[in-house]
Amino acid sequence: MKLFQQMLVVGASLGLLAPISAQASNIVDLEEMNSYSRSKKNSSRIDNNTFTNKISKSNSSQKKFRRLDSKTFINEVSEDTANLNGSNKVLEVQQNTYEAGSFSDTTTLDGKAVMWVGSVDGGDFNTSLAGAQEDSAVMAGYSFQIDLNTSFTGEDSLDISLDAGNSSGTGIAEFDGNATSSDNLIVDGVSYTFPVGDSVTMIVGDNTDGSALFTTACAYGGPSNTLDDCGNVNAGITNGGAMVGASYDFSNGITAAVGYAGPESGIATLEQADAYGVNAAYTADNYGVSVTYGIIDNAMVVATGAGDANNSFSVNKYTALNAYYQPEGLPSISIGYEFGDLGGVLASVDEATSIFIGVSGDLGPGTAGLAYGTKTPTIEDADEEYMYEAYYSYPINDGMTVTPLFYSKENATTGVDDETGVMVKTSFSF
Repeated sequence: MKLFQQMLVVGASLGLLAPISAQASNIVDLEEMNSYSRSKKNSSRIDNNTFTNKISKSNSSQKKFRRLDSKTFINEVSEDTANLNGSNKVLEVQQNTYEAGSFSDTTTLDGKAVMWVGSVDGGDFNTSLAGAQEDSAVMAGYSFQIDLNTSFTGEDSLDISLDAGNSSGTGIAEFDGNATSSDNLIVDGVSYTFPVGDSVTMIVGDNTDGSALFTTACAYGGPSNTLDDCGNVNAGITNGGAMVGASYDFSNGITAAVGYAGPESGIATLEQADAYGVNAAYTADNYGVSVTYGIIDNAMVVATGAGDANNSFSVNKYTALNAYYQPEGLPSISIGYEFGDLGGVLASVDEATSIFIGVSGDLGPGTAGLAYGTKTPTIEDADEEYMYEAYYSYPINDGMTVTPLFYSKENATTGVDDETGVMVKTSFSF
């Protein structure tokens, strides 16, 4: 365009100079003609006519040049505009192609990566080594998770979880990380949650807890897998598989929910272990209470060589009670108690109990917590085994948190040391 503009300027200048040059040359001719007219007046009249014709022709040529030049300018501008419009259309096509291959506006991705490093003393994890050889063993591991969430109506949610990790190692398995074969990324769960009316919410899924819509009254959120259940160990059914659930919100702090989960190959059949649960909770501004009841099938026992009449089918029944209180400006207190009735065993060992108490709250820039509870449900007349933990979560920035922690697990088995571990957990959220 700059070269074209320069050409226009040159052309316009020539157009202006042309009549001036013509006038100048004609002025010279006029002087000669005046000198010559002294002798021949008729010739002067003829030359004057010639001069007038020259001026007219010059003006006509100038006008024609300007018309041609203006027309050329308009054509050039039109051609450039057409080229620009064509480029815009190409950009629009490219933009549409990009949008077609990207996430929809209602799809979000939440990612999390966790790394652990620490030392565990005791526990006799490796029976091929003497106790002193495995004491204070240092281990490391990681866990990775991607959660994709899509809404189709603005009120529903399709959730897909992708997991990978190697957090099944000594000491690290306690901290609820992901462990996959050869660290492969796998689909860990798929679920779809949607409303039915104003108060009912439904969920269907696979490899998702049957208690996904349950409300457990607990304010504690520690790092360990054992104690973050808040004592609701079995009643809050977590056996995965195909599942369906529903909850009802009474709009006054009271909620109720039901859930089912069972193996995909034999849903609700005697041959497979199914789980059913029901939950009710009340949540106020700074406290809450809940009760959860769960029934879990035991695997069917078939007597070898006997007919179907000798098949044995039993269930375990659990009831969990939970509560928390969070006074303003003070740490929260959470408690839990679960008792179970075990089927298919002798009456002398058919009761199991779990207890929990945890305290957590803000401390400086981070959050601190202490918790105590049963390591595994205690069978009646058996020795209790408890677990203790303490942690401090410090946010480095919006997406990174460092959590140093200490834990100890009692072991009632004679000759086996208690397990004590010190870990640093680093979490990245994106």
